[in-house]
Amino acid sequence: MLPDDTALAKHGFEALEQGRVLLIACGALAREILALKKQNSWAHMDLTCLPANLHLYPEQITEAVEAAVIKHRTAYESIFIVYADCGTGGLLKAKCDELGVEMVSGPHCYSFFEGNERFQAHSEEITAFYLTDFLVKQFDAFVWRPMGLDRHPELRDMIFGNYTTLVYQAQTLDKALQIKAQDCAKKLGLAYEYRFTGYGDLETALRTQAKR
Repeated sequence: MLPDDTALAKHGFEALEQGRVLLIACGALAREILALKKQNSWAHMDLTCLPANLHLYPEQITEAVEAAVIKHRTAYESIFIVYADCGTGGLLKAKCDELGVEMVSGPHCYSFFEGNERFQAHSEEITAFYLTDFLVKQFDAFVWRPMGLDRHPELRDMIFGNYTTLVYQAQTLDKALQIKAQDCAKKLGLAYEYRFTGYGDLETALRTQAKR
């Protein structure tokens, strides 16, 4: 369960004195961040998430992040933004610089999950369509229905005609998700590739923040 505003507010200035860190994150990363917090005993790091469906409206991400930072900054010694650029065209990074907060490096979560350097080396993957654990679980809600494929399946080849492969970047070893990802590839008419990435640069970034 993610902390609500009441849970966050109870730390108040006491939290600031204790050096607590607030992670403002995309809701699509909530499960991974909570898993990392638990694995590493990062009890001093709190998490609040913005709606995962902002991925569908990247022009709204920067404003939403700014509002969250302004809302919570007096209660925390530091705030870290758990978003990559995510289609904001550099606007999110510029706003974070203006607000004096750091964010995860990379163009999007597919890159930092694999590791930004490794992902950049895949220049041949311009025709790849990526899914993470979250997107496999929420395929219908975040891919199939928003693109209208539930109502107009004939649009599939128009939308995905230039793609060749669905790459499932798995954060966890889950056979059920692997089977579902294969089914997603079939529905989109794409070849399937499984790639276990774990948490990649997300873990590295959070570990750096935790040690400060």
